[in-house]
Amino acid sequence: MTDLKTKVGSLVLKNPVVLASGTCGYGEVFEDFFPARKVGAIVTKGVSLEPRPGNPPPRICETESGMLNSIGLENVGVEKFISEKLPWLRRNKVTTIVNIFGEKAGEYLRLAEILDREPGVSGLELNLSCPNVKKGGLEFGRDEKAVAEITSGVKEKTSLAVWVKLSASRSDPAALALAAQSAGADAVVISNTLKGMAIDLEKRRPLLAPVTGGLSGPAIKPVALAAVFEAARKVKIPVVACGGIFSGRDALEFLLAGAAAVELGTACLVNPLAAVEIIREMGNYLDRARVQSLKEWVGKIELDR
Repeated sequence: MTDLKTKVGSLVLKNPVVLASGTCGYGEVFEDFFPARKVGAIVTKGVSLEPRPGNPPPRICETESGMLNSIGLENVGVEKFISEKLPWLRRNKVTTIVNIFGEKAGEYLRLAEILDREPGVSGLELNLSCPNVKKGGLEFGRDEKAVAEITSGVKEKTSLAVWVKLSASRSDPAALALAAQSAGADAVVISNTLKGMAIDLEKRRPLLAPVTGGLSGPAIKPVALAAVFEAARKVKIPVVACGGIFSGRDALEFLLAGAAAVELGTACLVNPLAAVEIIREMGNYLDRARVQSLKEWVGKIELDR
């Protein structure tokens, strides 16, 4: 059997499959389908200093090859996360990465300081790329200087692993990844959703109340794959891939392109068993290919023609 263990910075994951932020709640939503500890790690729904109600509905719709969402980072706030959500993750021995965000750079630092002392938190994912909020998020992630400043500030406040979630919406996402690396990031996550829109022709109105939202699913896979490939060739820190992964073969493509792990999102909303099925499919494929460990596969893409 292929050894699926992978290392993302200081974290050793039992397999490279990670549940993406915003698609698995605070870890418990798939418990009726499979134990959370089956996956390599879980990235929680984004957590802010104060609770947020999110955007008004409708805030989700299907597209021809994916979905648009504009949830607006609804969450319970860090205090309730620690008191009501984290205990379950701790009891179930889940490798937990907490996604954090803020409207101001200082909010990221304060969140890092608070979560640094909480048992059961293995790392932080800095959301610098969400297209669904008016302040913070994507506006930080467009600018290399802002990425570096927030990353370095967070690193000063915590000893936890720090992953920086970036967008592939820029023409040179590798430049943002290099900025995160220079500031001490332990890994970069590429990509968040891409800004998109859908219209109800009969009503002549946008399908989403906030007008635009984040596009995810198979539609963005080629964009995310190219961004992961380019970033993995430029940075020395691990790249975690995210975007349109719906099968074990999809995941293996990203790993071959250089990703150390993959995050699943929309696939899990379509099929609650997607994560465990993808882990199984990856293992079976690598077994047949006589690959003994994931290290023999990651980044081993053949470029010569």
